[in-house]
Parts: sequence; C-alpha cells; structure tokens
Amino acid sequence: MKNALTLIAIAGMASAASAQNFSLSIVAPTEVAEGAIFTIEVIGDADVGTHMLGGSFSMTSGSGLIASMAWTPAGWSAFNTDGGYAGNGDYNPVVFGQLVIPGVPPFDVPAAGSELGEAIGSFQVTLGAGAGVIDFVLVGESPFSLETIDANGGGGNSSNGNLTLNGASVTVTPAPSALALLGLGGIAAGRRRR
Repeated sequence: MKNALTLIAIAGMASAASAQNFSLSIVAPTEVAEGAIFTIEVIGDADVGTHMLGGSFSMTSGSGLIASMAWTPAGWSAFNTDGGYAGNGDYNPVVFGQLVIPGVPPFDVPAAGSELGEAIGSFQVTLGAGAGVIDFVLVGESPFSLETIDANGGGGNSSNGNLTLNGASVTVTPAPSALALLGLGGIAAGRRRR
C-alpha cells in the first residue's frame, strides 16, 4: 500500500511538472493625463518553447474615457488580423503569427524579436476628456491565445495548458490646463463673494 501511494505521488508530481503555462501581460503607464495618447504593450511568455508562433486575444476596459484605440503588431509577426476598435474602451480580437516550418530552410528559424518574454504588439490609446481609473483586461480567444515553438523542435499552445491573462490599471488625471482653469474659477468665485 505504501509503495502504491508513493507511485501515485510521483505520478502526480510528474504531471504537474509537465503542465504547460502560458501568459499574456499588459505593460502600461500607471498614470496619464486626460486627453493623452499612450501605448500599452502586450507581452507573451510561456514555460514551453523558445519563441512565440501565434495566437489571438482581445482587450476590454468598458471605459468611456477612451476616445479611440489602434493595434500595431510587432515586426516579427507576419500574419495579422486586426478586429479594430469596438468602442467604449474595448478592442475586438487581434490575430498574430509567423510561419515556421522545422527542417525546411529558410522557414525553419523563428523571427528575431519573437522570443518568449518579448512584445506581441502594442495598442495606442487616445483618451478623451474626464478622469478616473481604467482597468484593461485581456481576453483569450479561440482556438488558442498563444502558441509557442522551440527553435530546436517542439512547443505548445495555451489550449493544452494553463493560460494566465494579466491586466493593468491606468489612472487618468485631469489635464494641467483643466486644473489651472479650476483654480482660476476658484479665485474668481472668491473675489465675487467679497
């Protein structure tokens, strides 16, 4: 009985060790002024493979503070589909990828810049008037959100592993000119009372 439990424990550890983990993360400024234009990078990473092969995701925020957004894929991504800005701080699915065919030169080498931990692309976000906090959330798409390849063969995709989607919060502050106008308004109101 003791040997059987030991074998089960070892088998459990082996299956946990073979689990494939994938992540998409947002890198964004923590604070911007209203009316600003800023960039959000999307980074892909995994514990299997050496390079990103392709995938798809969308992004939501539900924020009326955003006037528009545009997607630009990383230079390594040769096959792209851009779903476009959906309005209200949400972005329709984007597809990214490259062609790598192991053993078939020149297609057997992943593109430079597609290494795990690098950028998949970036969103350019244009804000309108108003202040508050915008919570950006990545949403995985089908059939997988991230697929990887190993430069020496192998790889995996997020539909066969664990996918972590990391979002970011951006605080939008009133523009300095708006604060100055509020200050002048306060001075004028104080003078009228006297």
